[in-house]
Amino acid sequence: MSKRAFDKIKTGLDDARAYLDGTADKRRYRVYVPETMDVKKIRARLGLSQEAFAATYGFALSAVRDWEQGRRRPERSARILLKIVQKEPDAVTRALAR
Repeated sequence: MSKRAFDKIKTGLDDARAYLDGTADKRRYRVYVPETMDVKKIRARLGLSQEAFAATYGFALSAVRDWEQGRRRPERSARILLKIVQKEPDAVTRALAR
């Protein structure tokens, strides 16, 4: 490992340590928190059961249950599809029609 690479890693670790122990200026840092999706609300607005919602939009039933019960959060691609389903459910239904 080069000295330059080592120094960059060490600086990053020192910054992380300072952040965790409270000595860093926390205004310098941002933490990305993805927007939460209320899957149950989206599904209820469409009048679908969990089973029908999962089948209609290609989600695993277990994933829909976990999202609604707060055990898991939808991955990025699922959040994108859920956002489109929330805003334009008919367009998604047409696009997924067989």
